[in-house]
Amino acid sequence: MRKNLKPKAYIYPLPVLIVGTYDENGVPDAMNAAWGTVCDTAQVAICLSAGHKTVKNLLKSGAFTVAIADAKNVAAADYVGLVSANKEPNKLGKTNWTIKKGSFVNAPIIEDFPLVLECKLVSYDTDTEICIGEVVNVSVEEDVLDVKGKIDVEKLQPLCYASEVRGYYTLGKKVGNAFSDGLKLK
Repeated sequence: MRKNLKPKAYIYPLPVLIVGTYDENGVPDAMNAAWGTVCDTAQVAICLSAGHKTVKNLLKSGAFTVAIADAKNVAAADYVGLVSANKEPNKLGKTNWTIKKGSFVNAPIIEDFPLVLECKLVSYDTDTEICIGEVVNVSVEEDVLDVKGKIDVEKLQPLCYASEVRGYYTLGKKVGNAFSDGLKLK
């Protein structure tokens, strides 16, 4: 039996993204963002409220990083979503993350995350609060790659967010082959 729920954008999985920036003094900042996705082959779209220090920074610098949060960093990833850099300027100090400057953009790479996208700001719409970034580099730890040099999702253990239960989850096992399994129905 099916049940109707109140209208809400139940889209799964919602990736847990850590958006990193530098302020005008070179102080790194990061925030947790769950409303993000791919919007082109080398672009990301993330809904980011304008009041965040991270948004103010990326609008000034034109650059940001997007780390894919993983199971090993769940507490620190949650923390940077709970605490505002507007009130706690050195909030990253409590995470014990290792920060280095991006190689391609003026934004911090959090080395504790195995996959980080370096992005140039394409646009930020003040009405929708949607930020579009062009991915100019992908920095990845080799231990999450498969033998062919591709990202192994099971090794990466990306976090997903379920808003209605306020829970973080990891993805499960591979269950099929894209652009292949459906050919059985032709």
